[in-house]
Amino acid sequence: MNLNIPVRAIMTSQVHTIEVNQHLAEAERIIKKHKIRHLPVVEKGKIVGMLSLTDLLRVSFADAVTGNEFNPEVYDLFTIDQLMSRQLLTLRPEDTVKIAGEIFVKNQVHALPVVDDSGKVVGILTTTDLIKFLLLQDSERR
Repeated sequence: MNLNIPVRAIMTSQVHTIEVNQHLAEAERIIKKHKIRHLPVVEKGKIVGMLSLTDLLRVSFADAVTGNEFNPEVYDLFTIDQLMSRQLLTLRPEDTVKIAGEIFVKNQVHALPVVDDSGKVVGILTTTDLIKFLLLQDSERR
């Protein structure tokens, strides 16, 4: 199994982002529309944080298990800047799948933005992307 493949080969390159000054309702709309769980937050084109579906569920009192809807009135009480995670772990496109896997395991995160040298988001790698890659590698070995 080749774990030295660069993450650019398996990352999602059509990444959806949100500006830090946008409204939380817009973040919810993007997450629902694209069926994603992690939304990189940018300011002037550079990554400044990460907002997750869990962050929205936490403040909206929605119940992800039973499928209750978000409570959007709560979104007027918070900003993206207040809810996003600022402790960012990122990858560079040339980082290997092995490096990504080690970061996922060590830090117990499920998504890593992939950024270029200027801090611009060029992709995102999730644990789902990594599992799909590993399963494909395994099936090709057989």
